[in-house]
Amino acid sequence: MKANGFLASACLFSMAFAQSKLRIMPLGDSVTEITCWRSKLWELLKANDLTDRIEFVGSERSSQQCDGEDKDFRRHQRHEGHAGYLAVDIANDHIDRWISAASPDVVMFMLGTNDIAQDKRVDAIVEAYTSMVETMRYYNENTTIIVDTVVPLPTNPDPVNELNGLIPGWAAEQNKTESRIYVNDIYPFSTAYLKDGIHPNDEGDERIANTLATLLTWIINSSTNSSALN
Repeated sequence: MKANGFLASACLFSMAFAQSKLRIMPLGDSVTEITCWRSKLWELLKANDLTDRIEFVGSERSSQQCDGEDKDFRRHQRHEGHAGYLAVDIANDHIDRWISAASPDVVMFMLGTNDIAQDKRVDAIVEAYTSMVETMRYYNENTTIIVDTVVPLPTNPDPVNELNGLIPGWAAEQNKTESRIYVNDIYPFSTAYLKDGIHPNDEGDERIANTLATLLTWIINSSTNSSALN
């Protein structure tokens, strides 16, 4: 269920993608909110002439103040990255409001680091993933979902490895033809890509952005092709 496997697969997209711009929600914790992979991702998509066909959506608009940040990105940097938030809390208390307000076509998320740091069970994190997906599909049965594997935690590596090992199987079970779930495997991602033991450094941001750009480029182009056929 890794990204490369999906890139080789045929995928049908509905008329939900036939709108003027594809609405993409970056969802997560501080790795989404305060690091620089979102701006790097925008730059990669812009280099492929894709940014006029998408918009990032969400209730947050915090600036990342990244070196060399594209000025155009600052007008398109909405997201749902919330430092300190747990996957279980997002699933129980927040996701319904965020999804109903932003109406995303694509949701991409990396979650679980804070849960693991607070000794939440790995199976509870996976259950939270399922609950979030159910909410996304309640508001849009054709939602495309990208789940990232989680960055390593040098102080507590085993639960991260366990969670990352479960993600592909979970995605396969939850996958639907009309609402695809893609796994964006950021690995190999070593602790050398972390600046403080938790958050990606510049190289780590590039790793996340590069893997997402490959997958999103295919999704954006596929949505355009599907719309043209309808």
